[in-house]
Amino acid sequence: MARIAIGGFQHETNTFAPVKARLEDFEMADGWPGLTRGDALFETFRGINLPLPGFIDRAQAAGHELLPVLWCSASPSAHVLRDTYERIVGELLAGIAALPRLDAIYLDLHGAMVTEHLDDGEGELLARLRRVVGPELPIVVSLDLHANLTERMVRYASALVVCRTYPHVDLAETGARSADVMNRLLRHGPFAKAMRRAEFLVPLPWQCTLIDPAAALYRTVAESERTGGLASASFAFGFPPADIPDCGPVVVAYAETAQDAERGAADLIGAVNAAEPAFAGKIWPKDDAVRYAMAKGATAPRPIILADTQDNPGAGGNSDSVDLLEALVRLDARGAVFANLFDPETARIAHEAGLHGSFERGIGAWCGSPGLERLHGRFEVLALGDGSFKATGPFYRGNHMQLGPMALLGIGGTRIVVTSRKQQAADQAMLRHVGVEPTEAKILALKSSVHFRADFQPIAEEILIVAAAGDNPVDNRALPYRHLRKGMRLMPLGEAFSG
Repeated sequence: MARIAIGGFQHETNTFAPVKARLEDFEMADGWPGLTRGDALFETFRGINLPLPGFIDRAQAAGHELLPVLWCSASPSAHVLRDTYERIVGELLAGIAALPRLDAIYLDLHGAMVTEHLDDGEGELLARLRRVVGPELPIVVSLDLHANLTERMVRYASALVVCRTYPHVDLAETGARSADVMNRLLRHGPFAKAMRRAEFLVPLPWQCTLIDPAAALYRTVAESERTGGLASASFAFGFPPADIPDCGPVVVAYAETAQDAERGAADLIGAVNAAEPAFAGKIWPKDDAVRYAMAKGATAPRPIILADTQDNPGAGGNSDSVDLLEALVRLDARGAVFANLFDPETARIAHEAGLHGSFERGIGAWCGSPGLERLHGRFEVLALGDGSFKATGPFYRGNHMQLGPMALLGIGGTRIVVTSRKQQAADQAMLRHVGVEPTEAKILALKSSVHFRADFQPIAEEILIVAAAGDNPVDNRALPYRHLRKGMRLMPLGEAFSG
């Protein structure tokens, strides 16, 4: 039995996004629990699809004593404020330092955190942690598939364990795999490590592991552990809208010997590089997508889904662009549902107007992103909700959503799901909370890039990736990079970044 400190600090940073992450964003519950401390971690996270509870269940089954410190996350956005980072990291490290007779540490991190003062939030956290606990104590870290892995992360962690699905339906499983890696470290000592980088960026929609080539790549990663002599193997696609030198795909391999680790990493990056030509797909202009969905949806037995990927709040967008909504209304897309519009003021006005009431105003586009315009009109209040409900889909599995006052608005033949807290539309329960049955819609316009597929793909007739206005361009060439590593190809087989 080992005494293991546990905690987590998660943020996925889009350095081009309009709104930065504040302390209150980490304290507030939304799609995931808010800032949680001490023994409350055990009950709050029980049964949720996150790495932390997966680690807890597996480690407790192995007989370890777990010492909880804190866990928090904030919805993807622009940089984490300097003071916010320093306060959370300071509390986390102080809590770990106060624990006596510590045998190991597990941290549930994301891997793509950029702050106002640091390009590599997780690498800096781990470097400071090593100064507290020394160079030998086992530290295992679980990471998101979109992590931008850095040399500092690999150097200061005993092992990094990256999730293998996008949509991330295996988050709890990743925590359990982290516990298995921890057990091996405690029994046999440190691993040899090796990492390799790819030299191209992959847009988020084509990182989806429900389709090839990503699906095949992750089968290769798993197979390398079963037959390739690796104790642990991970591949992270990276998070493209992060303007830092370490942005991009990385593999990391752990083995008993340096030779095995180096060979494993070389084999894996070879598979990634070989797949580069296959990372491509069709992007639909918004009007073309709406017209196609209207025509096909007239007779299709299931909804046509339009993925509003460029305003995906799961990638740092503010979820307030109404560009695609404007096309639905202008083209009179009857039976369409648009979700989720993050607009707390509109939600408040809807609750004041009351059920079956109406009001006239401009909605959306309130965060100040260049090029976004509000949609003006008279909106009918079709349903109201308090935003408190249980998630039912495989991504948010087990979590109690807290999205603040919600409303269902109607204009023409389109219905709009409005929330008071930012969360991508990746669970059918979000729509049902305000009276929408997703399976009966003709068109579902969802603010998400890939996570929606976990719950919505089984009910979809067809899925279109749509380019409407937002802060997360699906074509990386539209991003004004300044700090990316020279030579990185902005798109698969595309031109290289020249600096």
